[in-house]
Amino acid sequence: MPIKIPSDLPAVKTLQKENIFVMDMERAARQDIRPLRILILNLMPTKITTETQLARLLGNTPLQIEMELLAVSGRTPKHTAREHMLAFYKCFDDIRNDYYDGMIITGAPVERMPFEEVDYWNELRDIMEWSKSHVHSTFHICWGAQAGLYYHYGIEKIPLEEKMFGVFPHTVTHKGSILFRGFDDVFWAPHSRHTTVKREDIESVSSLKILAESDEAGVYAISDHGGRQIFITGHSEYDANTLSDEYWRDKNAGLNISAPKNYFPGNDDSRIPICTWRSGANLLYSNWLNYFVYQSTPYYISSIKSDDE
Repeated sequence: MPIKIPSDLPAVKTLQKENIFVMDMERAARQDIRPLRILILNLMPTKITTETQLARLLGNTPLQIEMELLAVSGRTPKHTAREHMLAFYKCFDDIRNDYYDGMIITGAPVERMPFEEVDYWNELRDIMEWSKSHVHSTFHICWGAQAGLYYHYGIEKIPLEEKMFGVFPHTVTHKGSILFRGFDDVFWAPHSRHTTVKREDIESVSSLKILAESDEAGVYAISDHGGRQIFITGHSEYDANTLSDEYWRDKNAGLNISAPKNYFPGNDDSRIPICTWRSGANLLYSNWLNYFVYQSTPYYISSIKSDDE
């Protein structure tokens, strides 16, 4: 089934070239079906790139998805045109009375700052609190995962001596996890971060369970018992060239950065990287949408309730 997004969103042309079915609003209105409403809080600086990456994954399922974009207020992105933000993004005040089947909170390039020093932290806290009673399942990515673990459970992020940068092998440690149903015994996923969370801190919270991890990259996937809150510490949504773009950006800026691990063939940065995580990324998002959103969200979306109620 298609993903339902505005017909003039830049992601549309990219997805159509990849044979991903994109449906315009007029055609979607003629279908007798309730699409899943998925809200994306996009905190990444390259908005259009992230929109396209996530739309690609959300559109690769049998479900009809209605994707909406949310930005924090009072910020002017340096890498995205103001016209694009005005045309496609909502602010929290626009949606605070709405309900969503699912929400994605992306990463952000602020991980070395204390959470309270991030200029939109208070608004993000309000959104995460609101999500408990207005979103059926929230999917947090990288810094978004660390922020969610800190806000909801008080788990601190820990600075790393060296940037976790590359593509790493992972295993499913919670064998009954339906989020990882169909995964291979070993799967690969990209990471790009300067901080981490400790396994023992997560294990000290009885309502959380670790689903997958890596010997080198650490804990990868965490969920509460009902799947209302899911935390992914890596970037499975990344395109094949995203780590390369980050690497050359920093290298050309004169920063001391090593090539991403397990990425360039033979660790030779002159060679084209091979994507080893695409199938796992598609399965991860498909499983989330199917098992934690579609199969358990209420038909009347306004009946979503907080787990505390």
